[in-house]
Amino acid sequence: MDDNPSISSPVAELVKKYPIKSRNVIAHIRKATQGEVSLENCHPFQRELWGNYWVFAHNGNLENFQPNLIGPYQPVGATDSEKAFCLLLQTLRENFPNSKPSLEELYPVLQTIMDILSSYGIFNCLLSNGKYLFVHCTTQLHYLVRQAPFAAAHLVDEDITVDFQALTAQEDRVAIIATLPLTDNELWTRITPGKLLVFQDGIPILDNT
Repeated sequence: MDDNPSISSPVAELVKKYPIKSRNVIAHIRKATQGEVSLENCHPFQRELWGNYWVFAHNGNLENFQPNLIGPYQPVGATDSEKAFCLLLQTLRENFPNSKPSLEELYPVLQTIMDILSSYGIFNCLLSNGKYLFVHCTTQLHYLVRQAPFAAAHLVDEDITVDFQALTAQEDRVAIIATLPLTDNELWTRITPGKLLVFQDGIPILDNT
């Protein structure tokens, strides 16, 4: 992470040059509605729960949000986002104190706490434990699944085309979640406000339909 602009960030340069491989990647550009521009206020945030690292990023603003955090999950910085993450993990730990729940057990609890957080304002978020990626939408989020046969994609904000057929293998599959569509020649799906989607291995596997 880096609290400097990406154009002058050595971390951004490292990310461009280093061949990072991961099943779940969460990146965040912060608007800084609450909390100063500092490293401790940068997303994504990370904490341990049930022997796994959970990673969280939030887009939005929670008004008058002062949760009662009484357990081990306490914010380091001053953002509403980190407070929400701590409350979320505290709630999960309270509901499942002795063992890791199944996805079917976890999902309704996550939906409930995210609905509560949404009552304070805009709560678009990404949450991952490394196995699943949970995506909650309050206002606008979009997703796209890329898989074979791969084609060229043209960026919305730059006259650049990326040939994914040349960059991927036949068995590859990836889901991209963004606030707005990043390309103008691919079919993006808008996530309905209030939805909590679960992605695994590049496809959505569960929602609250």
